[in-house]
Amino acid sequence: MSDTPKRKRPLVADKRYASKTRTTAKKPAKKAAPARRKAPKKRAKRSGITGFLTAIISWVLRLIWKITWRLTAVVCLALALAVGYHYTTLPPLEALLDGRASGSVTMLDRNGAVFARRGDQFGGVVTANSVSPHLKNAVIATEDKRFYRHFGVSPRGIASAVRINLSEGRGPLSGHGGSTITQQVAKLLCLGEPYDPSAGISEKQYEANCRRNSIQRKAKEALFSMAMEAKYSKDDILSIYLNRAYMGGGAYGAEAAAQRFFSKSAASLNPAESAMLAGLLTAPTTLSPTNNLDRSQNRAATVIRLMRDQGYLTQAEADAAQASPAELSAEAEAQVGGYFADWMISEIPDFMRSTTSDMQIKTTLDQRIQLAAEEGLNWVFENKVREGSKAQAAIVIMSADGAVRAMVGGRKAKVSGVFNRATQALRQTGSAFKPFVYAAALDLGYSPNDLIEDAPYCQNIPGSGEWCPRNYTNTFKGLVTLTEALKNSLNIPAVKISESVGRELVSRVASQFGIESDLAAGPALALGASESTLTEMTGAFAGILNGGSSVTPYGLVELTIMGDQEPLMGRGGGIGERVIQESAARQLVYMMEKVISEGTGKRAQFDGRELAGKTGTTSAAKDAWFIGFSADYVAGVWMGYDDNTPLKGVTGGGLPTDIWREAMMRIHAGLPHNPLPMDAPVPQSGLGDTQPAPAPQPRRNEGTIIDQVLRDIFGGSGSGSSGRAPSGGDR
Repeated sequence: MSDTPKRKRPLVADKRYASKTRTTAKKPAKKAAPARRKAPKKRAKRSGITGFLTAIISWVLRLIWKITWRLTAVVCLALALAVGYHYTTLPPLEALLDGRASGSVTMLDRNGAVFARRGDQFGGVVTANSVSPHLKNAVIATEDKRFYRHFGVSPRGIASAVRINLSEGRGPLSGHGGSTITQQVAKLLCLGEPYDPSAGISEKQYEANCRRNSIQRKAKEALFSMAMEAKYSKDDILSIYLNRAYMGGGAYGAEAAAQRFFSKSAASLNPAESAMLAGLLTAPTTLSPTNNLDRSQNRAATVIRLMRDQGYLTQAEADAAQASPAELSAEAEAQVGGYFADWMISEIPDFMRSTTSDMQIKTTLDQRIQLAAEEGLNWVFENKVREGSKAQAAIVIMSADGAVRAMVGGRKAKVSGVFNRATQALRQTGSAFKPFVYAAALDLGYSPNDLIEDAPYCQNIPGSGEWCPRNYTNTFKGLVTLTEALKNSLNIPAVKISESVGRELVSRVASQFGIESDLAAGPALALGASESTLTEMTGAFAGILNGGSSVTPYGLVELTIMGDQEPLMGRGGGIGERVIQESAARQLVYMMEKVISEGTGKRAQFDGRELAGKTGTTSAAKDAWFIGFSADYVAGVWMGYDDNTPLKGVTGGGLPTDIWREAMMRIHAGLPHNPLPMDAPVPQSGLGDTQPAPAPQPRRNEGTIIDQVLRDIFGGSGSGSSGRAPSGGDR
């Protein structure tokens, strides 16, 4: 046994790191036993009626889901095929920018200045990026504020429109349409269906058909819109819209409208002008500034508020635009054209109206004279007609060869496409017809100094009984010269002369002078019982001024297709064949000069000029006329009511004569005093003017031979005046 104690182990760790050469054998770790999967809990089956109902509902829902996704897939496929089909039919962008059905007409006055534009005006192609940014923003703000975010159709917009329509008591598709700009372009393109004249419908019917709102049409419109969205970019679609949309005043597209209303390019429009054009898209004809500037400005104010609300304008910019609303340019004011321009459009042959070519018409219009006519009419209505009167008036002014220098077809001059009382209104002529009775007599050899008896006179009209004409004053003057009978507008002498020379001759003379309307067949022909237009009557008086030759009033001098050198048609009127001898015409002018210097037309006098004319008032004063001329111009004035209401206290020698004087006085300002082409009758030596004078061959009058002839025909001049007859002579 050893005494040595056991050696204690040092209080140090064993070698912490094993030698690189020594390895320590590690016992392999025991594999963990795989975890047992818990068996899923089985749902407790519901028994009874609850379980049965749950199973049925679950089955129905699965069936609905299967049907729905399959049906959705079929619909999407059909939709894609339909959109794809329309996609293949869409033409290149360039083919869609000018969609006019007819061309424009530019009218030049006698000096070559543009005074009117008509037809479908197209100022040139613009793009969404070439127009003023203000115009682009105004159109989007007004027509489709989500334009850049939808796929051609706006479900939200449609739902909103249907809700508004139903709330206002209309059908879901009546009224607000909820159409996007893309859908509006689809309508403008008529869903790719071009107009076919051989289809048997008019262009208006075609356009109405394109814009109908049936469910089938709206569905096709949606497909066409989505196809456009796939074919063209958003800016391309907006460009089509800015080129094809009608903006009033005959202007199609932004460039034409900018030139038409503001005489500037669409690229340089300011916010106020842009807002006005965008506002026109809702109702271009009603809101057109050439029709109603105030209404157009009010609509533009609404557009400016929309632009401000959507962030296109700052508050300061909106306030500035509201404070300075857009105004028509001076050129646009002058280029309305009014009644004269409408008349020119009616003169274009039918076969040329459907062309898409732009035309230019040189006309006879004198804008200085046109302004004078308008001012003269307005002055009389403002100063001599009671306020609120609905009476209308018309003026036509022409040269002796029938070249129409001015035309006013109603009290509103700055209009287009309205009823033209100068060319369309057929009205009884009254005593304004009497110069043609005396023209027939003078051409047969009567003298202005021949005598006729103004006394009670009656005729028995077969089938009508006794007819007894009366004078306006219901008095009789006894023996009078033809000149006195005309200047005082006496009815009985006019009827006697007409019966003496023959109604057929009087009708023929009037027709050859240019009165194309049917003339009365009875003795009342001499008193203007027939109807005519103011333009016809004024043209007939021009024939008297020019020495007795017929006149066809005309305004068109030359019509040319833009770009062509040779005109397609030339002047359609002017002086025609001789109707009466020049000597007879000069004597008639002398007699008509007495109407103004001494007779019923005294109020027409101005500046000491030689003037001739004739007043006219119809039975019951439904129409009042004054037609007369200087050596330079012929002017006709008609006044009355459109519904034939009698005029109160108005005769041809009253307000119509005043209008004539005011217009002619302005027209002749600065012109020399030229003498009328007239010959005073030379009395026989030693005889007074009221004595019978030798007449040119054929000799047919001696003293009061007219009365003797009538006594032989009718058995006396008549002693009673109980029969009713026109009394259309003037004071």
